[in-house]
Amino acid sequence: MEPLVDCVIEDARWADLGLEALALRAATATLTALDLALDQYTLCVMGCDDARIATLNAQFRAKPVPTNVLSWPAEDLSPDAPGEEPYLPGEGDPKDPLNLGDIALAYDTCAHEAVEGEKPLADHVTHLIVHGLLHCLGYDHIHDEDAARMEGLEVQILASLGLSDPY
Repeated sequence: MEPLVDCVIEDARWADLGLEALALRAATATLTALDLALDQYTLCVMGCDDARIATLNAQFRAKPVPTNVLSWPAEDLSPDAPGEEPYLPGEGDPKDPLNLGDIALAYDTCAHEAVEGEKPLADHVTHLIVHGLLHCLGYDHIHDEDAARMEGLEVQILASLGLSDPY
């Protein structure tokens, strides 16, 4: 059986923070909140620095600047119209789990935001992983109604982990 989260550490500061454990905790809480079986899915989380994420942001979004988190869904699960629920992913198999996608986090930007927001870095990163995974699952915040749904889910998931409302 493959692990739920595969972590790629490109910047050693992520290992020091315990990114692997944070990612597993956030992914477990997110899938549990959505009633998705943990042994049927996988996710890759990469911890990098601002330079690397700026390159990825330029490559995939034509924005050559650092950002806190990027996500790449393995499958488009977004609804056809604003306000509709995302499509749930098909079920994987514990012997061959379904890949949900990839998430990249930039250490410097995340650390700066945590200081600015006066919150622990681990809590901020957990929120960003939940946020990125929800994107992989078809949620977005383009329209107000969708943003409210996604933010509500984030708050609920973080509360299940004992973390405060990030909004």
